[in-house]
Amino acid sequence: MTNGSSGDVVVVGAGMVGAACALYAARAGLDVILVDRGPVAGGTTGAGEGNLLVSDKAPGPELRLALLSGRLWRELAEEVSSAEELGRAESLGVPEELGTAFEYEPKGGLVVASGPAELAALTGLAAGQRAAGVTAVPVGASELHDLEPYLAPGLAGGMHYPQDAQVMPTLAAAHLARASGARLETGRTVTGVLRGPDGAVRGVRTDRGDLLAPAVVNAAGTWGGEIAALAGVRLPVLPRRGFVLVTEPLPRRVRHKVFAADYVADVASDSAALQTSPVVEGTAAGPVLIGASRERVGFDRSFSLPVVRALAAGATRLFPFLADVRALRTYLGFRPYLPDHLPALGPDPRVPGLFHACGHEGAGIGLATGTGLLIAQALTGRTPELDLFPFRPERFAEEAAE
Repeated sequence: MTNGSSGDVVVVGAGMVGAACALYAARAGLDVILVDRGPVAGGTTGAGEGNLLVSDKAPGPELRLALLSGRLWRELAEEVSSAEELGRAESLGVPEELGTAFEYEPKGGLVVASGPAELAALTGLAAGQRAAGVTAVPVGASELHDLEPYLAPGLAGGMHYPQDAQVMPTLAAAHLARASGARLETGRTVTGVLRGPDGAVRGVRTDRGDLLAPAVVNAAGTWGGEIAALAGVRLPVLPRRGFVLVTEPLPRRVRHKVFAADYVADVASDSAALQTSPVVEGTAAGPVLIGASRERVGFDRSFSLPVVRALAAGATRLFPFLADVRALRTYLGFRPYLPDHLPALGPDPRVPGLFHACGHEGAGIGLATGTGLLIAQALTGRTPELDLFPFRPERFAEEAAE
C-alpha cells in the first residue's frame, strides 16, 4: 500500500485526549500526525458536557491527574493565540486568550447532600480531598442559596469546589488540535498497526494509505480496545452510555455545576445496570445541561424515554423551577469504561512504540491536558510528572494471568 506520510508519532483519535496528546507532543519537539476516522471531536468528546472536575474524585491517582490537568487547563486558558490559530482571518489581527475561544469558565462546583448521612459521607470525602490538594469549602444548609438561589429547600448542606471548571468540548478539542500544528488526517480509518520484524511499532495502516512513525498513541476513546487489538494486545475498554438533556437558554439561573452527593458513588460503580443521579449546570451560552445517566448497553444508540424522564425528575428535585422549563433536545454518548475506573496511560511494554491514552470514562475532557503532558514526556524519554504505574496499560493482562 502507498505510504502517505511519516512523522515522529501518530496519534489515533482526534477527540479531546488525542488533541491534547498532539499539542504537548508537538510542544516537546515531535512531528505529529493526528488521525481519526471521523471529524475532530466526532465521538465521545462531542457528546460531553466539558467538565473539568476535582469534586467527583476520591484521593488517589485519578485525583492527582485531575489536579495536574486543572493547572494545565488554567495555563492554556490564559495563553494568547494569534487570529490564525483561532481559525479567523489573519487580517483581523485580533489576538485572543484561548480560554475565551473555547469558553473556559472557572465557575466551581457545588455538591449537595439531602440528609445528614449524605452530608457526613461528603464531609469525609472532602477531608481526604483537601489532604491531596483540593480546595473544598463546607456550605451550611442556610448558605446554599447564597451560591445557588434557585436550589430546592430542605437540603442538609453541601461542599463548594472552586477548582471545578468547564469548557465547550468541541471548541476546545478543535483549538488544541489547531494549536498543536499536527498534520490532521480526518475521515481516515485506521485498519492496522504496522510492526517491524522486531515487533516494534512503525506506524499505522489506514483505508487511505500508511502513516509511518516509530511511535503510535492510542487515544481512540471508547474504541481504544479495538486499536489495541490491531496491535495484538488486550485492553478491555467498554462503552458506558449516558444521556444529556439541554434546556432553553437560562442565563445564569444555575451558576455552578451542581450535583447530588450520590453522583460520586455512581461514577465509581461497576454496575452495568442503569444508574441516574442529578447533575445540573449552566453554560456560557445559556442552556442548562442535565445529567447524569450510566449504563452498559454496548453501542446501542436507541433513545430511552425512561432514562430521560429520570434525568428530568432528578433535576427538578434539585431545582424545582426547571419543571416549567422547556427541554429543547437530548443527546447521548459513550464513555470509555475500564474495569478499575482508571485510564490506560503510557507505554505498552508488550508492543515497543505503542502508547495508550484512553479509558478515561466520563472524565476525559478534564483529564486530557494532564494525559497529553504525561504522554509527551513518556514519548521523549523524560520522567513523567506523575507516576504512571497505576495507569499501566498491561495491568489487565497481569490480572488475567493471576
